[in-house]
Amino acid sequence: MTLFALAGAFETGLLFALVALSIFMSFRVLDFPDLTVDGSFPLGAAVSAAAIVNGIDPFIATFFGMLAGAAAGFVTGLLNVRFGIMNLLAGILSMVALFSVNLRIMGRPNLPVYGQDTVFSRFESVVDAGLWSNTILLLIIAIGAKLIVDWFLKTEIGLGLRASGENPAMAEAQGIRNGAMTLLGMSIANALCALGGSLFAQMQGVADVTMGVGTIVTGLAALIIGEAILGRRTVFLATLGCVIGAVVYRLFIALALSAGFIGIRPQDLNLITAVVVAVAVVLSQRRGKRGRKQLFNFKLVRGAQQNDEGQN
Repeated sequence: MTLFALAGAFETGLLFALVALSIFMSFRVLDFPDLTVDGSFPLGAAVSAAAIVNGIDPFIATFFGMLAGAAAGFVTGLLNVRFGIMNLLAGILSMVALFSVNLRIMGRPNLPVYGQDTVFSRFESVVDAGLWSNTILLLIIAIGAKLIVDWFLKTEIGLGLRASGENPAMAEAQGIRNGAMTLLGMSIANALCALGGSLFAQMQGVADVTMGVGTIVTGLAALIIGEAILGRRTVFLATLGCVIGAVVYRLFIALALSAGFIGIRPQDLNLITAVVVAVAVVLSQRRGKRGRKQLFNFKLVRGAQQNDEGQN
């Protein structure tokens, strides 16, 4: 693997860490399988690219992309909470609708931002680290987003969000409005995903309407790999796993592509991702069953020992 390919793997991995954090918020915290991310990722790219082309500051354009993603997540949550549409179907409806919305925003299937001022060019003018400039900026953004998510989930509202996802009935009994928590969580999750899309368009130099295909699978792969490495005993480890898992996944992909003798091509990436996620989920489930079985056996033996002690 060349140094250029290694830097590219780190860049893409740190960028998709934002997507993994987004899926962590919706899938793990809220227990909401959200397919909106396949539409909100290119939505962030489309909004920020259109804003940059029209002369808006790239940082403000990126913020606009986040707002658009939050609005998309809010709509998905609204379809589920207010209109009673199943969460999976609500995400699919939003994803399909966003394809047309993205085309309307850009006016065409893709919108280049080559030669325009971006957050990366701004950062490089201040910190000129050569090949690693983008990596440094994305590392700062990914770690910053991870720390903000950590802080938020420990606040009173964040604890309510976690309770609503873990046990809705108990949360409602404690006075927590599950519907409001769902709307808030979905907005935050898709704002993170749209941030990733906005940065991706500025890094690649173009926003494309199809760039969100497979986003949910890639984010899930990063999430599951991170959990396999660090576990999810605490929020800190779970969010850190999102960042590390995304980088490890992209490094794995880069290594696979660099090994030309295997015959793997760029068009095989989604297939590889699907296989990795399937294998990781199966192994995780088997490990979970094994752990529960060991715990059951321990309790059974412990109970027998206590009975023997009582009889003696």
